[in-house]
Amino acid sequence: MRNTFFILAALLAAMAAPALAADISGTWTASIDTQIGVQNYTYDLKVEGSKVTGTAKSQNGESKIQDGAIKGDEITFVENMDFDGQAVKIVYTGKIAGDEIKFNRKVGDFASEDFVAKRAK
Repeated sequence: MRNTFFILAALLAAMAAPALAADISGTWTASIDTQIGVQNYTYDLKVEGSKVTGTAKSQNGESKIQDGAIKGDEITFVENMDFDGQAVKIVYTGKIAGDEIKFNRKVGDFASEDFVAKRAK
């Protein structure tokens, strides 16, 4: 009977582990090859439960991260950037793998860009 309990507990723990959010709080950097040239970004991320907040900074300015969420190894958030007086919505989706996040970002209706952000050490 005790063995059955321990096997069941271990099975439940193994099933719950993938649902836990990865710890991505901290600073991440990326160089993104865009239609207007390479943009160097610094992302300062904070995770509280399944919510992601923070900032995205580049040579074009700084924006608060909005609508951020994390579930397991997947992250999503929005950066609303002002580019030469034009509001541009950038939607990020990413997959976390250790000290890297493989992102795709949709820049308004203009572009889709793949890049990798790395945890700053």
